[in-house]
Amino acid sequence: MPSTKALVVFRSDLRVADNPALFQALKGGHSVIALFVLDEESGRAYGGASRWWLHHSLTALAKRLCELNVPLILRKGPLAQTVQSIATEAGVSALFWNRSYDDVSVAFGRALKAWGAENGMETESHLANLLHEPHATLTKSGGHFKVFTPFWRNQLSLDAPREPLPSPESQAPVADVPASDALADWDLLPTRPNWAKQFPDHWTPGEDGARVRLNRFLETGITLYEEARDMPGVEATSGLSPHLRFGEISPYQIWHRTKRVTEQVGRDNSDKFLAEIGWREFSHHLLYHHPALATDNFQTKFNAFPWRDDAETSRLLSAWQKGETGYPIVDAGMRQLWQTGWMHNRVRMIVGSFLVKHLLIDWRAGEDWFWDTLVDACPASNSASWQWVAGSGADAAPYFRIFNPILQGEKFDPEGAYVRHFVPELSKLPNKILHKPWSAKPSELDYFGVELGKTYPNPIVDHGAARDRALNAFKSLKDNKAA
Repeated sequence: MPSTKALVVFRSDLRVADNPALFQALKGGHSVIALFVLDEESGRAYGGASRWWLHHSLTALAKRLCELNVPLILRKGPLAQTVQSIATEAGVSALFWNRSYDDVSVAFGRALKAWGAENGMETESHLANLLHEPHATLTKSGGHFKVFTPFWRNQLSLDAPREPLPSPESQAPVADVPASDALADWDLLPTRPNWAKQFPDHWTPGEDGARVRLNRFLETGITLYEEARDMPGVEATSGLSPHLRFGEISPYQIWHRTKRVTEQVGRDNSDKFLAEIGWREFSHHLLYHHPALATDNFQTKFNAFPWRDDAETSRLLSAWQKGETGYPIVDAGMRQLWQTGWMHNRVRMIVGSFLVKHLLIDWRAGEDWFWDTLVDACPASNSASWQWVAGSGADAAPYFRIFNPILQGEKFDPEGAYVRHFVPELSKLPNKILHKPWSAKPSELDYFGVELGKTYPNPIVDHGAARDRALNAFKSLKDNKAA
């Protein structure tokens, strides 16, 4: 009896191992075809850095699928309509996909199930990229969690995450496959100029790259993680965020591999690291319940916040984007972002606080810049984290928490390794003035080859004055609420 055809729709799950949709489709005896749709019409388009990653991730996925004799079709267009068109053209009888939780994905899942039912097709969607379903994770009162600690406590009280699924076995070659777009025709890679030319020095997109990075972290970084994870000049973080964003590795794989390795060495020191998986989960749960998280204040009182909007705003924003604020730890972070497509998490908090509190620039401008320049620009984590920094989000940082970029630099980059790497014009400065070069005498700066205003900018804002201004602005919200 000839096998039926099935279509597996890939989205943010660009992997073969622990991919429930692909696993179940092949296990069911179907002749499986894979599809990835580049939909730049239904929702938010990928940013530039994410497009670079997507190109290479799809290349890696196609190679892995080819080993299984599963052809990968690439098409551009509205997601639901394109999937329906390919399913009809290929004559499939079953549709498989893994669930995502942004509003476009939720609407897609509902539409595809309805369309499949109308056309007599089997439809299966799977939990694959989160540990637990957002709609099923509720407080005792029946609402969703808005504070991370009780959320994560609740998650840890549930059944342990399932074991990862293995890579499926290969199938017989499939005939009569619809035509695919050429990946090169999507123009995902920058060319003139190629601002991503340094990215390959730091990243290997794809399932294999994710596995290598996790193994390397568990061999070395996990032992340093709890005490050094806030030190940007130390290799103590996993760097798995872009692999997770594109689903090249699953949280189940990370969870169980981490637990096994740490238990084997007799010291399960994984709690802090796995809590970062928890923050990612929390962000996706927030996005599910608040689809406009990237554009609308989670706390509506912030709709009245007096964000700066004057002739200087554009200049200040540009200085921040270019890493020319005059505050070394801030500038190092922004330059790391531009050069590598990524930024250390502690520094993300510092530069975010600087933008919204020192400069009083709307958090959405920062979220938008990160969306375009981060290889791990995730619709959930990016927006949730920016709202946390701004104070407008769930479980947000208190309004009076304004990071002092000088003290942050001195505390978390005490030897200056991070600043010296990304702000080389200050590399000769001694530690005592590295994070506040304006405090040195002109003769001292001259000795080290630094001329403020020429080789390195003066601070674009005074910390003390900016802090007072921010506190007054945040206080105005409290006063308005009281009134």
